[in-house]
Amino acid sequence: MTGETVEELEIQLLLDALYRQYHYDFRHYARASIKRRLLQAQRHFGLDSISALQSAVLHDETMLPNLLNYLTVQVSEMFRDPSYYKSLREKVVPHLHTYPSLKVWVAGCSHGEELYSLAILFREEGLLDKTIFYATDINPAALKAAQAGIYPLDRIRQFTENHRLSGGHSSLSDYYSADYGRAVFDKSLRARTVFSDHSLVTDAAFAEMHLISCRNVLIYFDKELQERVIGLFAESLARRGFLGIGSKESLRFSSHADRFTEHAREDRIYRRKGR
Repeated sequence: MTGETVEELEIQLLLDALYRQYHYDFRHYARASIKRRLLQAQRHFGLDSISALQSAVLHDETMLPNLLNYLTVQVSEMFRDPSYYKSLREKVVPHLHTYPSLKVWVAGCSHGEELYSLAILFREEGLLDKTIFYATDINPAALKAAQAGIYPLDRIRQFTENHRLSGGHSSLSDYYSADYGRAVFDKSLRARTVFSDHSLVTDAAFAEMHLISCRNVLIYFDKELQERVIGLFAESLARRGFLGIGSKESLRFSSHADRFTEHAREDRIYRRKGR
């Protein structure tokens, strides 16, 4: 048995163990990405093998949060890909104004950058007060960071430029206060947000969402899991609801593609067909 084959077996056994012991299911994440992150974790913990990492996490549950930080993607920025948010303003918001109340699901919310981007956009477009946001992630530490809404000040310059390019109607500085090298975002932006642990791999649909934004998450799943998640989103959307995904993601080759129409093709915004 070659070293590479042994390593692949070790990875599969570790993923199986995480699911059976802690109910975190990474078995259908893109294998190349998972392998890279597990090797990074192995090096970080100073362990000789993936098997040693498995033994450590099974016998010391305090290691689990640290391992989750490696296995879940926490890299984002506010108003990332500004044209996406500009399309929401110009092509989706006019439709959302026709509803008396709104539900928005930010799936895989990470540290909250996407959530606060949408909350600011909705405030600027006069929709915030009639919207309930659902911000979900499988990583408890990420959810805690999202609830805090605190980011290093050295990231704000990029956030501000993204906000401007997205068609922002005000200054981003209107929404945060600077404090000891940090930007603390106004708690009113999250006053109508439900933060929740939710796994796209194993958990059920949220019902009757008017907008689901799940950007740069599908690319980390294998084909089978992508199919499950896209079907989950279709079931979670209200009739004629909207789905936004990442710039490198697509529904084109999904078996669920015929349940959607392309609403803003270049910015990967889709609309659920009427039932």
